[in-house]
Amino acid sequence: MLKNIKYTFLSLFTVFKHLFIKSVTLEYPEKKSNLPENFRGKAVVDGCVKCYTCLKVCPANAIIFKDEQIEIDMKKCIFCGNCAYYCPKKAIRMSHEYELATDNKHDLKLLYDVSNEVKENV
Repeated sequence: MLKNIKYTFLSLFTVFKHLFIKSVTLEYPEKKSNLPENFRGKAVVDGCVKCYTCLKVCPANAIIFKDEQIEIDMKKCIFCGNCAYYCPKKAIRMSHEYELATDNKHDLKLLYDVSNEVKENV
């Protein structure tokens, strides 16, 4: 009986001790942490010339060229940044977008138009 009372008071002491300590966690959707400059999030393609270098350097084979589109499968992507680093035209960059959760697995396939047709002014 005396042992139970002792442990009850020790538990209460621990609870009261933690009431006055500043919280370490963030209240996530309302407050977001600051990302470092070199953070690698979702890949974004703009200005691709179809040199296929990204295909060669992607260790996860997450990049596929289909007709006039480039498809990046975010389910396979390991966010290594090789595609952005080795792209000679710097057409691929890693954004700071990290909220990629979805209910539909097909939403994780990113399609970017890479057609290089020059439109003539008429």
